[in-house]
Amino acid sequence: MTNYVHFLVTPGSDDAISKVMKNVGSRYTQYINRKYRRTGTLWEGRHKASLIQTERYLLTCYRYIELNPVRAAMVQRPEEYIWSSYNANAWEDSSWVKPHAEYERLGNDVPARASAYRELFRCQLDQEDLHKVRQASHYCQPLGDDRFAEFICERYGIKLGQMGRGRPKLRGGD
Repeated sequence: MTNYVHFLVTPGSDDAISKVMKNVGSRYTQYINRKYRRTGTLWEGRHKASLIQTERYLLTCYRYIELNPVRAAMVQRPEEYIWSSYNANAWEDSSWVKPHAEYERLGNDVPARASAYRELFRCQLDQEDLHKVRQASHYCQPLGDDRFAEFICERYGIKLGQMGRGRPKLRGGD
């Protein structure tokens, strides 16, 4: 995509994604500013994040992300987009991607997983799943069934609905 990036990551700690995004934003901004002799920020806003109900929606998110360039008519097939992890997942070239456990359940070995992964892409995402992923990512809401959403709300003390503008308020009086 030309104006945004999707990362699908499983963090090792509560603040891991924020730290990674801060690091990427800082280093990439410095690199671009030096290269093009400019100053200032690059990013339009803060990153958005959504928790995903793994068993039901993780592979849907893989498909959503890796089919984005196809939906945008930038390429005809996902493997043609060089900035995608599709080739790592579908063609046994995962040297730079650590497979998620849900991906590993697709088969008993790398060739079986890669083949099963390619099969997932034989059809487009249905409109309902497409809508759910877009809504969750746009509003930073959990992606899952109602029970999953209730669990996330209770565990993290949040309520569902459209997020307000600006940086989220710190919890616990920090």
